[in-house]
Amino acid sequence: MTSAHTEPPLWQPDEEHIASAAVTRFQTWAAEHHGAPAEGGYPALHRWSVEELEAFWQAVVEWFDIRFSTPYERVLGDRSMPGADWFPGATLNYAEHALRAAAERPHDTALLHVDETQDPVPVTWAELRRQVGSLAAELRALGVRPGDRISGYLPNVPQSVVALLATAAVGGVWTSCAPDFGARSVLDRFQQVEPVVLFTVDGYRYGGKEHDRRDTVAELRAELPTVRAVVHIPLLGTPAPEGTLAWDDLVAGDVEPVYEQLPFAHPLWVLYSSGTTGLPKAIVQSQGGILVEHLKQLGLHCDLGPEDVFFWYTSTGWMMWNFLVSGLLTGSTVVLYDGSPGYPDTAAQWRVAERTRATLYGTSAAYVMACAKADVHPGRDFDLSAVRCVATTGSPLPPDGFRWLHDEVRENLWIASVSGGTDVCSCFAGAVPTLPVHIGELQAAGLGTDLQAWDASGKAVTGEVGELVVTNPMPSMPIHFWNDPDGSRYRDSYFEMYPGVWRHGDWITITDRGSV
Repeated sequence: MTSAHTEPPLWQPDEEHIASAAVTRFQTWAAEHHGAPAEGGYPALHRWSVEELEAFWQAVVEWFDIRFSTPYERVLGDRSMPGADWFPGATLNYAEHALRAAAERPHDTALLHVDETQDPVPVTWAELRRQVGSLAAELRALGVRPGDRISGYLPNVPQSVVALLATAAVGGVWTSCAPDFGARSVLDRFQQVEPVVLFTVDGYRYGGKEHDRRDTVAELRAELPTVRAVVHIPLLGTPAPEGTLAWDDLVAGDVEPVYEQLPFAHPLWVLYSSGTTGLPKAIVQSQGGILVEHLKQLGLHCDLGPEDVFFWYTSTGWMMWNFLVSGLLTGSTVVLYDGSPGYPDTAAQWRVAERTRATLYGTSAAYVMACAKADVHPGRDFDLSAVRCVATTGSPLPPDGFRWLHDEVRENLWIASVSGGTDVCSCFAGAVPTLPVHIGELQAAGLGTDLQAWDASGKAVTGEVGELVVTNPMPSMPIHFWNDPDGSRYRDSYFEMYPGVWRHGDWITITDRGSV
């Protein structure tokens, strides 16, 4: 890969683009206030962020004005992995930060809901905050307390975002599955965490058809004995079954949200990753860890802000949905597309990007390659003038995918192939708005992430394939796995080969220019 130096970059940000990027402004500010290097651009900033980890994360929480209701004693109480202790003593609330824009921009659009008709339906910040406040009050009235699990068998619709944020507001622990999952797959996940409230839909629309899920919901209710309340969301217009609560009743109140102030490491949600054997791993991430990691990733790497429209094709069963919802932290408008990626034709996602005026559009590498194969011409057939970045994940974007996006969307397009994992609900490497894009490469490792490729003896290698390792803690690393009281399953998953160093289980090559 190092021979790639001979090839010019596919895309190069111009001076105006570099100067206006949030990461550039952050570097200038952090140089003044926290000792970051003023010169040397992103590579120098990254080096500082991993060598001076505490100074970097202190700069992040100040730059993004994180509201701690009680102050932290220090940035990192214990940096050992697993078990790093971030911001000990601090209390805060994720949902409070996700809804901050409602105070200053109540009538702006927070969510754009799009179904297969592809007509965007807006939800304002004020309306989102009102519904979250109402539902949070109802959850408390149902006896939900901090630490209780709340599960959603839901598609990518505004109600799912409201349920997640209301759960976070009361200190509950959110977990979700998409309604295309069968009952057994859902129970393999939800039975592990024993939810007390279950949000359900009667069905969903996909590929031009209605899919009734009432029988599956009945099975879930029968097999989840800890559930005290079932909430019915009638996406297909059916009446609430006996013994369930109607969604509209729970979000009818006009109540200011009350945000439980929680320890930094209080669980926010549970994500699932397939174990090699047995049940899926139930991965728990914290309110504070996700808040600061996602602000860094979305605000600095993805360069999102209040003027942006953030669209990523995903379902509620994939970590990218949680990542998408966190777009609210930056004040961006978040696009929720609930439908098939290829209905009525392969170009469906590009049509959504056009209709919503998306500025950052994220999809899978597989979808990009499917578009190339189907002879889709997005730049010719759609007005994508608002799109400044197309990001891909799920698998590495092949070189032909980079060329196709460059040729078929437009030449001056920031293409961000990103790589991370459910395990951290973030990226290890990928988007950097101030660096060039080279075909077949991720731009660079993320800030605060000491990403390395190691050989079998534990030596860092450049220009050759090695194990993907991270040698310092990240705030969004799991606080634990569910039902893993001695932490053995967690340790075995990442720390068995190199004790004290995160081994992800992927192979990477880091080039001598720092791309991956």
